[in-house]
Amino acid sequence: MSENNIDAFTILRELDEPISEAALEAAAEQSGETLEELREEGVDIRWIESEVLTNEDGDVTGTFCHYEAECEDAIEEHAERAGLPATRIDRRGEPLDGE
Repeated sequence: MSENNIDAFTILRELDEPISEAALEAAAEQSGETLEELREEGVDIRWIESEVLTNEDGDVTGTFCHYEAECEDAIEEHAERAGLPATRIDRRGEPLDGE
C-alpha cells in the first residue's frame, strides 16, 4: 500500500433509529475487523477518527467519520461489508482559517 495515492474522506453515517453506546462499540469493532480484511486484500484504507452524533437522550443517531483511502469505492466496500450506513461520502477539503 502506498500513501502517495490516497485521499481523505468524510463519511456521514445517519442511522434510521438511535442506538446505544454498546451497539456503537460493537459496530466499531466490526468496522475495524473489516478494515483489516480489506488491507489484507491490498486495499489502501484506514480509519482516522469519528465524531458521534447523539440525540437529547444521549442515544447515538449517527457519526461523521474521517478515513483515508485509495478511492471512494474502497469506502463504499468497507461500509457494505461492515454493515454500516454510508449516507454521504465526500472528499475532505482544506480547513477553514478561523482568523
